[in-house]
Formats: sequence, C-alpha cells, structure tokens
Amino acid sequence: MPPTAQPVRSWRRPLTRRTTMFKHLPPSTLITGVLTIAVGYTGPFLIIVHAAQQAGLSPAQLASWLWAVSLGSGVAGLWLSWRWKMPVITAWSTPGAAVLLASLPGVPYAEAIGGFVLAGLAVWLVGVSGAFDALMKRFPPALAAALLAGILFRFVVELVPAARDHAALVLPMALAFFAGRRLWPRYALMAALLLGCVLLALQGGFTATPTLAATASGPLWTTPQFSVAGLSNIALPLALVALTGQFLPGMAVLKNDGYDLPARVPVSLLGGVSLLLAPFGGHGVVLAAITAAMCTGPECHPDPQQRWKAGVVAALSYLLVAAVGGSLVALLLVLPKALVMAAAALALFGTLASSLTAALGNDSQREAALLTFVVAASGVSIAGIGAPLWALLAGVAASAVLRWQPRLALRGA
Repeated sequence: MPPTAQPVRSWRRPLTRRTTMFKHLPPSTLITGVLTIAVGYTGPFLIIVHAAQQAGLSPAQLASWLWAVSLGSGVAGLWLSWRWKMPVITAWSTPGAAVLLASLPGVPYAEAIGGFVLAGLAVWLVGVSGAFDALMKRFPPALAAALLAGILFRFVVELVPAARDHAALVLPMALAFFAGRRLWPRYALMAALLLGCVLLALQGGFTATPTLAATASGPLWTTPQFSVAGLSNIALPLALVALTGQFLPGMAVLKNDGYDLPARVPVSLLGGVSLLLAPFGGHGVVLAAITAAMCTGPECHPDPQQRWKAGVVAALSYLLVAAVGGSLVALLLVLPKALVMAAAALALFGTLASSLTAALGNDSQREAALLTFVVAASGVSIAGIGAPLWALLAGVAASAVLRWQPRLALRGA
C-alpha cells in the first residue's frame, strides 16, 4: 500500500455503532452521493429506454423495469454501505442494458424475463460458492471485453447516420460531449443531454406532454418463460458482462481506495436481488464502477471512514426514484427518439473505448479477441441463437487453437 493510501477497512474489523449518519456529513459527501445517481439517470438509463422502445415494451413495463432496478440498487446499496461502513455503490448493469439493445427485440418479453431470472441465478451461484475470483482468473478477460465491445459497436455507430439525418441536434450534442470530456469528464453526458433538450425545445421538437405513463408506476409481474433463446441470447451474455464488466472493476475500485470487502458478499447479495426482481423487469443489479470512484476518493470526504455515508445517500436517492418511477418514465417517453438514441450512443462511448483497449491490449489474446469482437458486432443469428453466444464460442475456440502446443514439440524442447 502506498505511503499516502487510506487505511484498509477490513471486513474482520468490528463495526462501530457510535458514528451517526448525519454527524460529519459535509455538503461534498451529500452532493457526491446524489450526483452519483444523477449521472446514471441522465445518461445510461436512456440505454434502457432505447432498448425498451426497440423491443416495443409498454410504458407500464418500462416503469416496472425502472422500479425494479431502482429498488434493487437502493435496498442492496443501503445495506452494504451501512453494514460494512464502506461506500459500496450499486447500480443496474449498463453493459447488460447494452446487451439487451441487441437481444431484447428478438426475444419475446416473457422469455427475456426468464433470461433475467437465469442470469441472476448464475451470478448468485457464483457469489455463494466463492468462485468469483477463480472464474475471473480462468476466463480470458480480453474475450469478455471484446464481446461487450462488439455489442456496443453496433449502437455507437448509429451516431453517424443520426448525425446525417438530425445534424442540428446530434452534432451539437456530440461536440458538447467531447468538449465536456476534456473539461468536466463526469458531467459531459449531462451537458450533452441538457443541450439536446434545449435545442429540441427551440426547434419545437417536444410535441407530446408528459402524461403518457403517469399511471404506469410501480411493479408489474411477468411470469418467466424459459427457452433456448432466452438462455443463449439473454442469460449467458447478461451474466458474463455483469461479472466481468461490473463486479470485477467495481471490486477493483473499492480495493484501490483501501476498502477490503470480500467479493462473495456483493456478488451473492446482488445476484440474489437480481433474481428476486427479474419477474418485474429488472435485468440485473451490480456493483458500480466508474460512478463508484466518485464516492471512494478524497473529493467525497477527507476521512475514508466517513465516505460510507455517500453510499447511503446514493441508496436513498435510488429509493426515491423507485417511488416516483412512473412520473420519470412519463418524462423520458416524451423525449424524441433521435435524442434518446444519440444520448444512449454517447453514454456507451467511454465503455466502448475501454472495452476495445482491454480486448486488444493483450498480445497473446489479440486475434481471438478480435474474432470475438467481429462476430458480436455482426449481429448474426444462427439456429435461433444470437451473436453474443456465437462470438463467445468463436473466441474461446480461437484462443484454444492459438494457445495449443503439440506434445511432440513439447518433448523435443
């Protein structure tokens, strides 16, 4: 541990009960907790909205989806932060939402719900078995990153025709986003979305009023149906990107700032929460990674033992959104599709860049990762099985061939 690093919060250390929630709660901690959630709802959640629109879901189904992921993130994050006295930030799976952009339109909704159930069950089993660390060491991380990059590429590239067809809207949003990435990285997406809304208002682009889903608030049960398509196109890629794209970097963020939390605790809890909320449309609750760094660093609170309160603030914010989910869905559904698509593509830009870097950075796995990326980006569907599973199979096979060494060569060495 570097000399200036914060002291490690060991999970074996007895928790103090004398520290109250509102003592030593500076404005920076409160603001950081709220902004952590605001970043998710002003950008990445539009990916969910876009996926729901692509799949033709009703406002009630989208409102239930919002309720499920918000409630799950709030309850789990509140317990983890309060119990372990660490800033454990939870969120819905943004990479998982990107997977659904590609897969959800081709799978009946009840079968997709069945896929959500199986994905939550898989994550829960990995957590309770304590196999998370072992699985992450065995599965080549470059292939998982390439799979995610291939899925994301198909939707980020939509910015190009959108900029052609809606230049007055998309080009200023893109310019604001990239300028923001240089000047204020955390708020670049919010700035782009705000500018897009202003431009649409000036152009008279808002033709509907936010009353469409005003009554579509709260949970809506959908009985899961299990199918091969739900397993291969939804469950497997959803569980894989959750484990590799969220839990792995999420644990790294905590450890990097000196918080020692056993991986089995959040993985098993969040897998179980995802399993329970799947019939209501929740596609998965996971550890946050990028936004979590906002709460684990010194800008949140100078005392690392007080930063857990930002996690509590974030969790309470989630619960507030769950309570008013229908109204938020009503507002989101009146946004023009071009705005939603552009914001969702910009929200995926950073994840695509980091995924490509991770996929192609390892020389020994580069060709296999590139094949995985190409197959995933193709969107091919064979025998009712979508591109994500074919991409994984192709990448694993290529990796095995590239690493194979004949026995004769080994004996002669």
